[in-house]
Amino acid sequence: MVVAMGMLPLLDVCAKFLGQGGIPILQIVWARMFFGAVFTLPFAWQVAGARALWPDRPGFHAARAAFLVGSTACFFGAINFMPIADSLAIFFVQPLLITALSPLLLKEKVGPRRWAAVVIGFCGTLIIIRPGLQEFNPGMALAFASGTCMALYMLITRRLARDEDPLMTTFHTSLMGAAMMSLTLPFLWQAPDAEEWGLLLLLAAIAVAGHFLIARAYTMAEASLLAPLAYTEMIMATLAGWWFFGEMPDGWTFVGVAILITCAIYISVRERVRRVSVVREFEQP
Repeated sequence: MVVAMGMLPLLDVCAKFLGQGGIPILQIVWARMFFGAVFTLPFAWQVAGARALWPDRPGFHAARAAFLVGSTACFFGAINFMPIADSLAIFFVQPLLITALSPLLLKEKVGPRRWAAVVIGFCGTLIIIRPGLQEFNPGMALAFASGTCMALYMLITRRLARDEDPLMTTFHTSLMGAAMMSLTLPFLWQAPDAEEWGLLLLLAAIAVAGHFLIARAYTMAEASLLAPLAYTEMIMATLAGWWFFGEMPDGWTFVGVAILITCAIYISVRERVRRVSVVREFEQP
């Protein structure tokens, strides 16, 4: 999980270089989805053969792909307006949104202490954005929209994870996302040069490798243990933004991130406590 979090900010570095070079955001998203599907096709074919080309529940996979496309496009748009670390700090609202939306979409029970953590976490987000205290930046709205789409993507993933192989789910999401984005290409295509093609391929390879490592991690450890490790991505995002673009978040952003991380870790701990209590109750004669 830590290795995956160290890799994924490099995907954002590639996207930012491509955006600064004039490649449209939706074309970058298409490359991430299309090459992601190409890279995972051999493994999906090995698992399911020709049946891999069509999912059992296309509606769920189409919705999952749409939210992933939306999250990716919004985040790539955000980093064109803001430093990578600042965009990621606002994006970190997504674990709180998952907690807030899970009662509505998954019928899961959320207790008062976890609701309190969600409220405090949103206060951390407001500290990062500081509405009315600094000039509005479109990247803030895009980063928040990206986090919202990712929360919905993760909720659908949680629903699908009960019945489907993670590799097949990853392949079908990339395939459907590529199909959706291919419809936009005639209206925005900019011919990449050799260096830009290399960045597009590298971007997709990092995305596939990172998400494979995350899926592998979830087969080896509990989600409640792994979730806080996702925040180690902030370290690499800060270093990558500073190294490649000379970007550094201000002090208030770090304060807001600290609040978000604390709340997310608390929610993760409460989730583990709840699961242990349920197991013990079930095991009692």
